[in-house]
Amino acid sequence: MAAHDQWLAPIGGGEPVSVAVGIDVGSRSARVVAIDPGGALVGYAETDYDRQPDRMMGRADPQCWRRGVETGLRRLVARCPPAASPAAVAVGGQSPTAVPAHGLAVTYSYAEGTDGGIAAQQVAQCQLLKSEQPGGEVSQLWDWMLASLGAPRVQGRWPGDAPLDEFGQSVTTGTVVGKADGSGGVPRGTPLVAGAPDALLAFWAAGLDEVHRACDPGGRTGGLVVAVRDVDLAPGLMQMASPARGCSMVGGPVSAHGASLDWLTTVTGRPRSALLELAAGVPAGAGGVIFLPYLEGERSPRWQRRLTGEFHGLRADTGPGELARAVLEGTAYGLAHIGRALRGKGAEIDVVTCAGGPSRSRLWCEIKAAVLGADFDVPEFSELSAYGAALAAGAGAGWWPEPGSGGPGSWPRPSMTRIDSVPRQVYQEGFERFVSLGDAAQRRL
Repeated sequence: MAAHDQWLAPIGGGEPVSVAVGIDVGSRSARVVAIDPGGALVGYAETDYDRQPDRMMGRADPQCWRRGVETGLRRLVARCPPAASPAAVAVGGQSPTAVPAHGLAVTYSYAEGTDGGIAAQQVAQCQLLKSEQPGGEVSQLWDWMLASLGAPRVQGRWPGDAPLDEFGQSVTTGTVVGKADGSGGVPRGTPLVAGAPDALLAFWAAGLDEVHRACDPGGRTGGLVVAVRDVDLAPGLMQMASPARGCSMVGGPVSAHGASLDWLTTVTGRPRSALLELAAGVPAGAGGVIFLPYLEGERSPRWQRRLTGEFHGLRADTGPGELARAVLEGTAYGLAHIGRALRGKGAEIDVVTCAGGPSRSRLWCEIKAAVLGADFDVPEFSELSAYGAALAAGAGAGWWPEPGSGGPGSWPRPSMTRIDSVPRQVYQEGFERFVSLGDAAQRRL
């Protein structure tokens, strides 16, 4: 049985099934899902990209993404025949990423502008591409992908996000922007729908139309965002519009949480599953080892690209189990660091939805729940960014409102399993050490 098959709704005889298709152009693979008008997952496919030649950090060949999406769509249709004639297709993906009409794209790993936040990084990406191709057009990744399927050049923007200069006419996520021309595996005439960054789509799918519900989108990066009422907004917080009217989402992204465990698999030669098994055998506190997950600098709450990853408390008897446990705990401390800032501004967190690869480890979710002091909801289908893209496609098909135009509860969400928070003193002490060590690292810069 392929991954996620156990959660697919059955496709039986009788009335034809109508589906909306969502595409998430991730950093390592393309994920394609089909959902029905009730929000049930009826099809899923994932395709790893072609191996790319070694390039400067932050550059990638967008044609690899395009081929991955085409293969993913073919696989989806083979497993879910109704996806051969979808009601609509929407695309989201890694952000910030800028794609030229020809040549290499600039991804979120490009360092310039990072310290100024996502908007500054997008500006820096555009400036680089403009210097390489004066007068050339630049698009957000998901808009470039839609254009490759037949849509006109536009920029899909989440409600409330300011339009970007040089990226085309702005349209709201969930808006039909054109019709497919029959290329790329999408049938001619299929409505093509504006998408959004993968994290925002994950927040939509995670149910952040509900006040005090938070989300860690997982993946190779991660972060923490919580929904609050607009009337409760405090100054000084990174803010985005919630899918629901009258609400906002506050919080921020981190740089390399999921990537930290991937890095440890590389340097130890042990697969993720083996490291997670070793970590489960180590008591909470990782034998006194603390990990700062700053392998690619850090975004929220420090916003400092020059920070580096660090292990503290190593001893002669420290083994791969302690290192793995420290990575899991250190990434949880990183989320709690954002959570402390949010709670200090009055943004309360009742429950956190965890998504992406990290959500597939119950141990990792239990650690995060204990460190953050909040219960965790773990979706049975973990690829929330792809599910969120399908929500955008469903909005384009008229099945539910576009984000920003409906009330709480206007959209479906995947089934979830609740993990209760069990606070531990060792984590409270570890978190304070984590913050102190991070402060010291930042001062050294």
